[in-house]
Amino acid sequence: MGEKIRILLADDHVMLRQGTAALLAREEDLEVVGQAGDGREAVDLAHRLEPDIVVMDVRMPEFSGIEATRRIRGALPSVQVLVLTAHDDDQYVFSLLEVGASGYLLKSAPVSELVDAIRQVEAGESPLSPSIARKLVVRMSNQGQAAGGSTGESGPAALTSRELEVLGGLAQGMSNRQIAEDLVISDRTVQAHLTNIFAKLGVSSRLEAVLLGIRQGWLRLDI
Repeated sequence: MGEKIRILLADDHVMLRQGTAALLAREEDLEVVGQAGDGREAVDLAHRLEPDIVVMDVRMPEFSGIEATRRIRGALPSVQVLVLTAHDDDQYVFSLLEVGASGYLLKSAPVSELVDAIRQVEAGESPLSPSIARKLVVRMSNQGQAAGGSTGESGPAALTSRELEVLGGLAQGMSNRQIAEDLVISDRTVQAHLTNIFAKLGVSSRLEAVLLGIRQGWLRLDI
């Protein structure tokens, strides 16, 4: 086994934070290296410990999760932030993604989904709860339509039908594993398609690919 994924938990609810730490400690590839009870402490501990991932709540004393994420990502770009919160308000979702959060998960999700999301963030993916992915797609679809999105040389014509299917899976907030199961292909094949999609679209992340697809009108959502 390789090095463990080092995690900092930031949540002002002590019982929930400690319970989450205990559950994550059961995973052989995960290690909780610190716990913060407010946003300021999260920033301080992130600088001191330099974890791989900060699992961040939104509403906390001192600094909000938004401000803490902004400071951590600004000073420590190698430290990723995975939001774990009970709040799915648009203002929180879009603000946190704009300041650099890598993923957004709701506390109603099972522990197994949190564990998967942590591993996805470490692998460079951007996990989103389905309802959050929907909010993002709806908002960007509306913006793309208002801007009169167009298709250029780097549009759908440059992608194969299978690559468009994979891109559609990304827009639904699906992980590589879920896309593989849905399309009945291997995880490795999904990753190969993603590599091709990123290269063709000139992007470096799942979110960038989805946002570009939505802005240009290549992805549609039935709402």
